[in-house]
Amino acid sequence: MHGSSGDPGFRTTGGAVRAPGRGGTPSSGAGRTGGLPGLAPHKPKREVVSVVAEPGVVVEDAAETFCGAVIRADVREVVLEDSAGRRRLFPNKPAAFLHEGRPATLVPPQRAAGPSTAPQRSASGSRRVEDVRAKTALPHRIWVEGLHDAAIVERVWGHDLRVEGVVVEPLHGADVLVEAAREFGPGPDRRLGVLVDHLVTGSKESRIAEGLRRELGPAAAHVLVLGHPYVDIWEAVRPRAVGIPAWPSIPRGIEWKRGVCEALGWGDERDGARRVLTSVTTWADLETPLITAMEQLIDFVTVGP
Repeated sequence: MHGSSGDPGFRTTGGAVRAPGRGGTPSSGAGRTGGLPGLAPHKPKREVVSVVAEPGVVVEDAAETFCGAVIRADVREVVLEDSAGRRRLFPNKPAAFLHEGRPATLVPPQRAAGPSTAPQRSASGSRRVEDVRAKTALPHRIWVEGLHDAAIVERVWGHDLRVEGVVVEPLHGADVLVEAAREFGPGPDRRLGVLVDHLVTGSKESRIAEGLRRELGPAAAHVLVLGHPYVDIWEAVRPRAVGIPAWPSIPRGIEWKRGVCEALGWGDERDGARRVLTSVTTWADLETPLITAMEQLIDFVTVGP
């Protein structure tokens, strides 16, 4: 499964115009060879094929930066996994991929009604592994900011994490990150992934992440801090999943969750939390930046940098 600050371990998610003939004038044979003087020769477009994005189909992104098998796909996004187990998420756009060297548009598979013999998928879209005991916990960790973050991660990636033996722990706020990471003592056999809210340029969280790199020195190579641009993990849940047209804009100075509950008539924060958390059942209920960050953090602590 799978903004860079320069440190490889610490990352905070035509044809040519016809040449003129001698003497600077177009060649007199231009018209006879198909094409007007001064115009580029006709170059036929490459045919774009439609490929059903069944899990396991191997494709490459059109920019030829990543090649892997389809893990999951819908009308918005496609997740690929390469031979090393690294995952990348791409927008599902026309001709956005290459299949057997040809431009391709990936079409989400149609699910037939009735019993299916296809491999079962977990909430994250990965292949569900049945009757397998969870691994003994690895020394690596993934930290998230709070209990609601941990609950959403568990609902979507819980199966995958148990199979891999990865423990997710709440930090109870990014303010304690530097001190907690120093105590954790990251190293080659003890990697640390951190998911923070509102990781945007100039935010408190971005300053804390930069301070962590300075504080840890060389050990920062074994820490990966990623995040999403949303003020709170609730906002990383797609509005349609919660049954609202959009998340309300909350003025500065008002605690965000309280302001949301008041604006939407949801009661207190506990009522709002129940509504949000129970609305999340699969990865499709979450916004892309959160999905991308979590996939990369899981990669970091299970596959390595």
